[in-house]
Amino acid sequence: MTSMNKQRYRFSEAPIWNIQRNYYEAEGLKAWNNDQVPQYITCNPMIATAYAEMIFGFLQDRANKEDRSEPVQIVELGAGAGRFAFHVLHEICRLIDYAGIALPSFRYIMTDLAMNNVLAWKEHPALQSFIDKGILDFARFDAVQDTDLNLIVSGATIREGELKQPLLIVANYFFDSIPQELLYVGEGQIYEADVFIEYPERRESLKPSELLDQISLHYEHRRAPEYEQESYPYRDVIATYQDQLEDSHILFPVAGLTCLDRLNQLSQAGFVLLTADKGDHLHENWKFAEPPELILHGSFSLTANYHAIQQVLEQRGALALFPPHHYKNINVGCLINVDTPMDYFQTRLAYRRFIERFGPDEFFSLKEWVDPNIDSMELQQILSFWRLGGYDAEFFIQSTKQISSLLLDANDAEKQDIFRGIQLMWSSFYVMEQRYDIALEAGLLLFEMEMYEDSKRFLEISIHENQEEIVSTVYYCLAICCFELELEEDALNYTRELLKLEPDHEEALALVHRFESV
Repeated sequence: MTSMNKQRYRFSEAPIWNIQRNYYEAEGLKAWNNDQVPQYITCNPMIATAYAEMIFGFLQDRANKEDRSEPVQIVELGAGAGRFAFHVLHEICRLIDYAGIALPSFRYIMTDLAMNNVLAWKEHPALQSFIDKGILDFARFDAVQDTDLNLIVSGATIREGELKQPLLIVANYFFDSIPQELLYVGEGQIYEADVFIEYPERRESLKPSELLDQISLHYEHRRAPEYEQESYPYRDVIATYQDQLEDSHILFPVAGLTCLDRLNQLSQAGFVLLTADKGDHLHENWKFAEPPELILHGSFSLTANYHAIQQVLEQRGALALFPPHHYKNINVGCLINVDTPMDYFQTRLAYRRFIERFGPDEFFSLKEWVDPNIDSMELQQILSFWRLGGYDAEFFIQSTKQISSLLLDANDAEKQDIFRGIQLMWSSFYVMEQRYDIALEAGLLLFEMEMYEDSKRFLEISIHENQEEIVSTVYYCLAICCFELELEEDALNYTRELLKLEPDHEEALALVHRFESV
């Protein structure tokens, strides 16, 4: 039951944005555990590879301009769980090693509003090698007000005008989650759509996620002639909406645009923005748009207005790349806001190959079909999709049962491909709190393929990391692995551990009897 105490706010100043901040500051990295806040669509190896290719292309473009004197700074806004940054760094290091060409050095800077997240990334085991190489740093950054970047590892501060290289900005699921203005176009006039918030009773006792779930939003239009004045900085975009839209609600990204302006001030050479979101870059998608509804997932998100961002930057001479077709789940853009953006042909070619031709949106659409149909897929189909997704751990978990059922008819080449895939997956696995145990599933599958040495390695990793959830099957498989590898003492120890969990396990009792009678 809600109280009748309604309060009216300008949309960008409504309390929902502070509740959002409180949620992320309270939850820290736990916000992404088990996909409470969805992360897969922008954190899988496939999208990270696409970004790595564009970054690699950008480094080539800077090398072609014979500008290698200063590192390129790559700033990720709202880096979340850190999985995306890890996959990007893993892939870009592979690309640079493979190419063997002279490129500018780079530093990847993960940022977030919550300092707890920044400190957690600094200690994450998967990120230590990149820190040691000097290519990864961290900073707390408030997108609404901060101007400088204070780096945690190096202790350096990046201030206005200090960078000679263009800044490379990564912003995934960012513009949809920071304050936006809400405008309404009707009969050629601009209104602000103020929001009335109706709160639940005892709201002080609710967690931020519970409060967001229980508040009620209502809207009322208020004439806003200030948006129609020539002095308004985004007047040209507003005029487009007045001319081409009717009875339409528009989320207008003033906070996002001013954030880009502040980041632009850090460099003497402009910036390149790589961004992915639920966001529309075609103005017709805003026609007859209803008032927004909060998309809840612990926190909330809205729709990003890529059309406004594109229009503003293009008016300043930028080149905006968006897919020519309509997106379904996620829209990926590349905006090159530098002098002579057409010179950045390697960046543009990478966008064409890895986003426009077939990109993260197409991959995710395929995965939505694959997920419920894995049980009908053949081994080669599973292996092909696994390769397409960059040997993604989550797809592996989904498909292990079907792979296991197909092993009886698998040939040696297919088994070797499964083994190679497991190795590549493990080399780029970013540990998060999830519902699955990758090491356990890999170890059991390798056991079925009679690859006992590698099975033993993965099963022992699983035991080490999950002391409280060890099942008897793991000890049995380890005992068999050790027996096959002629590690009889280890085999006996694992068998005894199995009997602690299942004292009547007949095969384990037989193994112990066999060892003790020798």
